[in-house]
Amino acid sequence: MPTSAVAIKTGRIQSIDLLRGTVMIIMALDHIRDYFHGSAFYFDPTDLNRTSVAIFFTRWITHFCAPVFMFLAGTSAYLYGAKKSRKELSIFLFTRGLWLIFLEFTVLHFAWLFNYHYPIVDIIIIWALGVSMIALAILVYLPKQYILLIALLIIFGHNLLDSVHVPGNNLRSFLWALLHEENVFMYHGITIFVGYPVLPWIGVMAAGYCLGQIYVPGFDPVRRKKILTSLGLGAIAVFIIVRFSNLYGDLNHWSFQKNSVFTILSFLKTTKYPPSLLYILMTLGPALLFLAFSEKPLNSITSKISVFGRVPFFYYILHIYLIHFLAVIAVVLSGRKWTDMILSTWLGFDDHLKGYGFSLAVVYMVWAIVIISLYPLCKWYDNYKRTHIAQKRWLSYL
Repeated sequence: MPTSAVAIKTGRIQSIDLLRGTVMIIMALDHIRDYFHGSAFYFDPTDLNRTSVAIFFTRWITHFCAPVFMFLAGTSAYLYGAKKSRKELSIFLFTRGLWLIFLEFTVLHFAWLFNYHYPIVDIIIIWALGVSMIALAILVYLPKQYILLIALLIIFGHNLLDSVHVPGNNLRSFLWALLHEENVFMYHGITIFVGYPVLPWIGVMAAGYCLGQIYVPGFDPVRRKKILTSLGLGAIAVFIIVRFSNLYGDLNHWSFQKNSVFTILSFLKTTKYPPSLLYILMTLGPALLFLAFSEKPLNSITSKISVFGRVPFFYYILHIYLIHFLAVIAVVLSGRKWTDMILSTWLGFDDHLKGYGFSLAVVYMVWAIVIISLYPLCKWYDNYKRTHIAQKRWLSYL
């Protein structure tokens, strides 16, 4: 059955799948860079003293992935709930959130490290997604205008907490890190890395949930496009104005650099951990415009991209395992032991990998290989999920 026919039959909005599929594909580029690019083991790609324009934008473009994924997860939750009772939606979000947290610390932990000994526990994106779903499971009982108010208060106000620090290697500091401050802890020889403080992500998902109202069946597409365009342009305008002021919204202030190009890079270098107001505006503004102008029949290319958007978590798990497996091959071809890719810390901090790595051109080549390789599997699972989900409700969790 053609993709367009399926969309008409199911009422599914293709632009949402297309945007989600696009960011899933882009996301793989960042993870491949982590495992393959030589400079990834020496400096942050957004370090303006050491990076190049190509390296900077290879990293910067992937900044869109996490906020868009979180935002659209909220939108999808609203559309799921439109066909369910509020209690059913809440139970689904709560149980799926717990499931995602479990997978973060088991299946995905092994995918990142290939190490069963748990020398490091990474609390990262899927953890944040799971906790945000659990929070949304509670928020859905509130009137929608209150959910929107809470979302906006978190997104626009959480940077007021930037000056709050809880030092030490203790429970209070750990809990604060989970909420709002990236940090590293040691516990009985295990390194605990809190990479995704969850508070701002809850706001992003809740905002996406509220946007779901304009995607219900019967909503005027012309009006939807106007709303999305206004929101997108507004977010970009607020980003430019607030960013230019250097007064609020991000810990990293921009400054004039050695030339105009690097000054622009400084302007675009916003904080992801946790996502600042300016980071969220910088990424969600263009995403909203993408939604506004991509609501049209799919062509041969966009239909393939949308496949990844319909099975995002299935793709997410597979792509990490495939990238890490390819990195094992690459490290052997580099004359090293394959066990060098059994990691005991995050890649950029692993001293025994110093000297390993390839050019940016190789990174992009591996990226193409990964996406092409995963498409048939994702296409198969997409078809399987659509034809069996009514009988096998567990498919909603993957």
